[in-house]
Amino acid sequence: MEKVQTLPYGSWPSPIDATVAAAHDGHPEFVGFVGDEVWWTEPRPTEGGRRTLVRRHRDGTEESVLPAPWNVRSRVIEYGGQPWAGAVVDGAPLVVFVHFGDQRLYRYRPGAEPQPLTPVSPVGGGLRWADPVMRVERGEVWCVLEEFTGDAPTDVRRVLAVVPLDGSAAGDRAAVRELTGERHRFVTGPRLSPDGRRAAWLGWDHPRMPWDGTELLVAEVDADGTFREPRVVAGGPEESIAQADWSTDGGLLYASDRTGWWNLYRDGQPLCPREAEFGGPLWKIGLSWFAPLDSGTIAVVHGRGATALGILDPETGEVVDAAGPWTEFAPTLAVHGERVVAVGASPRSAYEVVELDTRTGHARVIGAPHDDAVDPALYPEPQIRTFTGPDGRDIHAHIYPPHNPGCVAPGPDLPPYVVWAHGGPTGRSPLVLDLEIAYFTSRGIGVAEVNYGGSTGYGRAYRNRLREQWGVVDVEDCAAVALALADEGTADRARLAIRGGSAGGWTSAASLTTTDVYACGTIIYPILDLAGWATGETHDFESQYLESLVGPLADVPARYAERSPAEHAERLTVPFLLLQGLDDPICPPAQCERFLARVEGSRVPHAYIAFEGEGHGFRRAETMVRALEAELSLYAQVFGLHPAGIPRLELTK
Repeated sequence: MEKVQTLPYGSWPSPIDATVAAAHDGHPEFVGFVGDEVWWTEPRPTEGGRRTLVRRHRDGTEESVLPAPWNVRSRVIEYGGQPWAGAVVDGAPLVVFVHFGDQRLYRYRPGAEPQPLTPVSPVGGGLRWADPVMRVERGEVWCVLEEFTGDAPTDVRRVLAVVPLDGSAAGDRAAVRELTGERHRFVTGPRLSPDGRRAAWLGWDHPRMPWDGTELLVAEVDADGTFREPRVVAGGPEESIAQADWSTDGGLLYASDRTGWWNLYRDGQPLCPREAEFGGPLWKIGLSWFAPLDSGTIAVVHGRGATALGILDPETGEVVDAAGPWTEFAPTLAVHGERVVAVGASPRSAYEVVELDTRTGHARVIGAPHDDAVDPALYPEPQIRTFTGPDGRDIHAHIYPPHNPGCVAPGPDLPPYVVWAHGGPTGRSPLVLDLEIAYFTSRGIGVAEVNYGGSTGYGRAYRNRLREQWGVVDVEDCAAVALALADEGTADRARLAIRGGSAGGWTSAASLTTTDVYACGTIIYPILDLAGWATGETHDFESQYLESLVGPLADVPARYAERSPAEHAERLTVPFLLLQGLDDPICPPAQCERFLARVEGSRVPHAYIAFEGEGHGFRRAETMVRALEAELSLYAQVFGLHPAGIPRLELTK
């Protein structure tokens, strides 16, 4: 038996190095059926961070059908959405997909080179496509078109459009037929009724985000494929419809949060009223939390906090969940007959492609199977906890104590802890295996993921806590968890840190400039200057997000200044690491540069690493390795740790 070593927290040897963690970053997305075959997209961090399209053959073998540099990813609303669709035509797969590099829609048949279906536009961000629906019988694909009309990120229009499958629009914008006018600033792809006579889609407008309020629209479809005037059948300014589809007998299904929880409705009638979510935030166009089956039942991804995969009987309102080890399912579903395909994970396994046979109730992994890169004994062991914040409010969190079976810390030592603030901020930290967390916990550093007020999964009231309170409630909730861990003797009060990316980067920076809780922090592709972000420095989708998170700029300009870390750089007294992609259209590097200019001369130790070719969210393995090692080096220097084999991060003053 291997001897257990007694070593200080943060200095434990671990085989989970940054390369291992980076190689397992990302997960399968956008599952679908092509005939009876299952296809999906999958990340390739070591291939420039591209996403490939994976085909599962009938014999169970997997094939990446598109070699590098093909990158199956849409840039519609910058976060993208469903980037592909497929059907069997003349006995063989016919697939359309969006290539990230030029954002054109391509047609692909196995064994042949992809052929472009859409033209290139020289105007602004060009033409972009998402959420395609194959209409093989018409020789068409229907999808969301995002078209830039000028150079500014908000010079854009979005409509539903028809692209011919014969390639005749590849050089001719006029050959793209538009189905809808510009009634809404944002739309999702059309869902056609079984008889093809009606189409349903979602629309919403600034300043609302899709989790604030959307409208469900239905239009009659004429025999020639044109839409009649659409009518609103559900939704509104304070009602979010997250998804809509048709049952096999022509009923209109949708997920609405009109009761305070995203529940399922059929033609306006609730199917399963309960305080749980059957929908979520529509950060990408075409996410799915439910899918109707031929039998009349409905596959659902649902839960409160964590999500399960279940089958809902709309006649009884009962849900039977799939048995298995998975404790979290991503918002992607596909059905074929009575087969359901989803993407599930757990604290012991990364996201895998899971198939549920509703006839037998048997669920199994059929794609992207989890493979233990290291001994599972080193995996973090999370605790699901609820803390009490200001005003007695609940704060949901996942606590990952230091864990390495080969090491213990000496005597009364308490471990350092890093609070992780998730992005969004309208999002949630899922309870799944994350080797970036394991990278720290296996070395003796605890991690606390805080689902602060504003997070999804706990109902609309919890989500609305952040309305006009961004930079307040999120900061308070993270601090409350950190201090509670210290007060109860779980964490070392003198060795607390905070880290986060995007909106989590904002929360980290705001925490460092408004509290004295943390000894250091890591700020990753952040928002730092609210006024700049609200006046043209970000993309169209989120350009008015701050209206609800902070308040209208015209009404509360002082609030924008008071909450912005960039306005209070002089309050920053602890070391920090700033990480940024130079091709980030959402949180641009200009914000980091202004922030650093104000920090200059403060003698606060810090480091700034900017990555060429990276956008919002790091995707390249080499980027993730450097970022993780730099973060660990920061904690080592501030907390007095001695991890082995980590390059020293040079901190400037």
